[in-house]
Amino acid sequence: MKENKNALKTGSPKAYKAGIYIVLSLLAVMIIVPVAWVFIASIKENSEFYGNPWALPQGIHLANFADAWQKANMGSYMLNSVIVVAIGIALLIVIALPAAYVLARFKFKSSGLWNVMFMAGLFVNVNYIVVPIFLMLNNGDKVLRQWTGHPFFLNNLFILALVYASTALPFTIYLLSGYFKSLAKDYEEAAYVDGAGYARTMIQVIMPMAKPSVVTVILFNFLAFWNEYIISMTLLTKPELKTLPVGLMNLMAAQKSAVQYGQLYAGLVIVMVPTLILYICVQKKLTQGMTLGGLKG
Repeated sequence: MKENKNALKTGSPKAYKAGIYIVLSLLAVMIIVPVAWVFIASIKENSEFYGNPWALPQGIHLANFADAWQKANMGSYMLNSVIVVAIGIALLIVIALPAAYVLARFKFKSSGLWNVMFMAGLFVNVNYIVVPIFLMLNNGDKVLRQWTGHPFFLNNLFILALVYASTALPFTIYLLSGYFKSLAKDYEEAAYVDGAGYARTMIQVIMPMAKPSVVTVILFNFLAFWNEYIISMTLLTKPELKTLPVGLMNLMAAQKSAVQYGQLYAGLVIVMVPTLILYICVQKKLTQGMTLGGLKG
């Protein structure tokens, strides 16, 4: 009886671990196989898609990338995406870092209200407020046309980046403020003793310690901004200002009635590669940002 009980005790953890590994392996396969298939499909000739879709390519057809880059203006769309994402993340970090630090470290009369407002923003789906945002910017352009004769808010990459940054503020402040709360106050007290003010303490002491959390925020928001489609399509109507996800639509229309699958998958690869490279570069910092805090006081 004792031997059976010991066998059950030792066997159940092994079975539990085996089950976890099996589930994780299945999830990995479900993610890796479609991504690998897109990369393989991007170097196939168009005629190969009418046979077995799982067959390996007969050769490396890199002309798909050149056609996607030139014929569908993917190069121009990628530049627009880079500009929008860079400006959006810069605005977001400049605004969210001080805001999260103040809300996490200082108590004032309206601090509770601000925390509630930002927490409420976590439950707002951005796609549901695209129409109000568009109407607000369109009304602003109508006023500017009367005053100056030129619109400003629509078809403006900076305004699109500003909208991205503003919609990402609740999540970013929530994540950063949680990290700041985990840091011991001993660091700030030591800085105050040395004569540092609040701003200097935040910039020179706290923010360098928050690098893992900042990297996490940058990665998450980069993925969101880079792959965003609905807001970009709504606020940018001029073809030359389209961002990369919206530009993928042009791949289907580039050859009129003839669908060029190789070019389509080459365009998908162009969209995915920057995100994969960024994730590989910051993977270690991302893990630290999600798991580590400061020393407890």
